[in-house]
Amino acid sequence: MASPRILDRTSQIHLDAAVGWLGLGNPGEAGDEVARIASDFAEHPDVLEVRWEVSGRQERWEEALLIADSLVLGHPERSSGWLHRSYCLHELARTLEAWNKLFPAVDRFPKEATIPYNLACYACQLGNLKQAEEWLEKAAALRGRSAIKKLAAEDRDLDPMRSFFSAW
Repeated sequence: MASPRILDRTSQIHLDAAVGWLGLGNPGEAGDEVARIASDFAEHPDVLEVRWEVSGRQERWEEALLIADSLVLGHPERSSGWLHRSYCLHELARTLEAWNKLFPAVDRFPKEATIPYNLACYACQLGNLKQAEEWLEKAAALRGRSAIKKLAAEDRDLDPMRSFFSAW
């Protein structure tokens, strides 16, 4: 069943409240608000996005993976579903699967810098450092070298590449 294009007023209020609770760092309250959204809107992409955020903040990765799968299947035009799904797989120590599921998104979303960036992280964790460098270059071409370097400086997934960044 296709999701309605526009949430009803009450559901939108609950969704907005959930986003507010997430902004305040309270995923529990956010989850309570999402649960109040009418079931007719359960597969609405904005609702799925917030549900994913709630599950992810609570590190319920299996649940978050199911939500991300729903996003990819029901709303493949949103890059977030592809990114969320692979992130969950990586968090579940299924990094090769994360790589394989995200790789097709490169052609689908050629201007989304987070996709090559995450592929670089997964390649690095899989021990493919040269490939990781190539993906970081692609991300930098989209978002800018300084922005990617700043992200990478705090990303533990890229720790095996620290020497690369000093010369980059």
